[in-house]
Amino acid sequence: MSKTKTKVADEAGEEEKKKGGKAKLLVIVVVLLAVVGGAGYWFVLKPRSGPPKPPDPGVVVALDAIQINLADEHYLKLGLALQASKSAGEEVDGSKALDQAIALFSGRSMDQLARSAYRQRLKHELEHRLDKAYDGDVIGVYFTDFVTQ
Repeated sequence: MSKTKTKVADEAGEEEKKKGGKAKLLVIVVVLLAVVGGAGYWFVLKPRSGPPKPPDPGVVVALDAIQINLADEHYLKLGLALQASKSAGEEVDGSKALDQAIALFSGRSMDQLARSAYRQRLKHELEHRLDKAYDGDVIGVYFTDFVTQ
């Protein structure tokens, strides 16, 4: 081979090495970014395992009993106590709870309220409504009076 052909072949080999080096560098950078991204997800955005921890219970606030009109000229005397979370503090305003109870129980029949399973379903519905109304500060509700007439 002549010297010019050898020089051309050497230059072509060097350019292929440079291209191969750039490809290796690109692969290393992509792998490194994937590792850093995975580590970031793992330590920062990783979903927590298991159910969320329930809030710590705080004080129980007893509300005065109210009378709610039922169907067929009957009424319900309903007394409530609210289980507040520790983060809610010492006092919880009961007006939202009374408003939700009136809305939920008004117009029901005595026959419906006489069934224990039906009362429990209404109680769970009231707890759900109060959880939304109090933004999680009320974690439970107790019936202290439940008298129909």
